[in-house]
Amino acid sequence: MKRIKFILLVLSCFIFSSTVSAKKKDNDYVQWATTIANSEMKHNPELWQADFLKKPKWDYTQGLISKSLIELYKVTKDTAYFNYVQEFTDFFIDSTGTIMTYKMSDYNIDRLNGGKFLFDMFTYTKDTKYIKAIAKLRAQLKTHPRVSLGGFWHKKRYPNQMWLDGLYMGAPFYAQCAEAFNEGDESWNDITNQFILVDSVTLDKKTGLNYHGWDESREQRWSDSITGCSPHFWSRAMGWYMMAMVDVLDFLPKKHPQREQIIKNLNRLAAALVKFQDEETGMWYQVVDLGGKEGNYVESSGTAMFIYAMAKGVNMKYLPKEFRDTASKAFCGLTANATQKNEDGTTSITKACGVAGLGGKPYRDGSYEYYINEIIRNDDPKVVGPFILAALEMNKLCK
Repeated sequence: MKRIKFILLVLSCFIFSSTVSAKKKDNDYVQWATTIANSEMKHNPELWQADFLKKPKWDYTQGLISKSLIELYKVTKDTAYFNYVQEFTDFFIDSTGTIMTYKMSDYNIDRLNGGKFLFDMFTYTKDTKYIKAIAKLRAQLKTHPRVSLGGFWHKKRYPNQMWLDGLYMGAPFYAQCAEAFNEGDESWNDITNQFILVDSVTLDKKTGLNYHGWDESREQRWSDSITGCSPHFWSRAMGWYMMAMVDVLDFLPKKHPQREQIIKNLNRLAAALVKFQDEETGMWYQVVDLGGKEGNYVESSGTAMFIYAMAKGVNMKYLPKEFRDTASKAFCGLTANATQKNEDGTTSITKACGVAGLGGKPYRDGSYEYYINEIIRNDDPKVVGPFILAALEMNKLCK
């Protein structure tokens, strides 16, 4: 049975590769993006409901969905996507730029991710409330707590810790602000330091992979007493990190002395991940390097993020062309193994880890058993957003 599935996957990947080679304008990638976007909008009539929320909250997941739908709007010109996002922003942001439920004093770097799509909202509407909201979010980084070497804490309630997730949440927004407001070398050096530092402290030289988190104080039970790192390689953490690298390069000046190092780190991580790509499904496992271990599973959100980062890396010439085939195999494997048609006509993405973190209450120890036993959900926004973005980047490979 496994051999039959493998053969079907190979055939499917051949079809997708042929589509890429044919350079078709109307192809399956945009269709996949619109299918998932339309399903998401039907599942959640209000965008703030994404991430299964019962009460409105300004958070990174809603920002992720908003960003993906604005990018889809740019490609399709379908105003339904833009209007859906605008209704969300009008609900949360008043004329003074005040964002409902956002508290700077929480110093939660996740909250900044919602600032990225606000630049597009201003471009399309010219409403200055978006610039005011961006300024309020940007102000958080001026006083956000840091480790001794300058990296931002993940959250105030997680002192002395950097997580790979935080690079995506804060750095691209910071970089977009630095470009838009002409902030200068001090900001660019600060931004690049986040990447250089987190890679230096979380890199496992044996595998080329990055550990999920790092505790400078070594006080957390999950942290190694020598390295300060958490014990495992979580797929989505590295997915966030890869997306952060390709996105921050959109803004980082071409001549910045650390630009090539970030590209080098991107290449190293991409090459390392290829070694752990599941041959049967083309996807990556929840705990990336332990694919054959009992309880581990191919996980959709990390896979979607790797596809996005690899496809964009090729499109932007950060990565060599062979990663197009890796991304193509992963995309067709993801759609073949982690999507389903529903009775209401929508399509769901399955096999997504609902959440994973370190420390907190109840305490998350970063063990293998912890990662494989977190809730698995359909239509988690952490896969929906990256899937749409990945499909759009794969579409660019067809041009």
